[in-house]
Amino acid sequence: MSITYQGSNNRMSQVTIHRDTVYLAGQVATDASADMRSQTEQILTGIDALLAEAGTAKDHLLSATIWVTDLSEFNEMNAAWDAWVAPGRPPVRACVEAKLAKPEWKVEIMVVAALPGA
Repeated sequence: MSITYQGSNNRMSQVTIHRDTVYLAGQVATDASADMRSQTEQILTGIDALLAEAGTAKDHLLSATIWVTDLSEFNEMNAAWDAWVAPGRPPVRACVEAKLAKPEWKVEIMVVAALPGA
């Protein structure tokens, strides 16, 4: 059984690939001073890059888990998500309100995707 780890440090990997499935760690914004929509857009751009490195793309998403710090900003996060998700190919998704590891982060997103041809 082959497992590939990418972007690893002592604590975690950004990407793990097992068989035909790609698992991404929770992703957060690089500019945490941005508003909810901008943080979400930053994260989704990063997810695109990580999926590409792993050999897949957002049109192969299987699931997404989204944590937001304030559900009153849910619509702003969804505006960025809806503009990004592949038309006709939305993954299953859960979104919950939660306290994140750093108070300046407003949103964290974790996805699972299939490799093409899987």
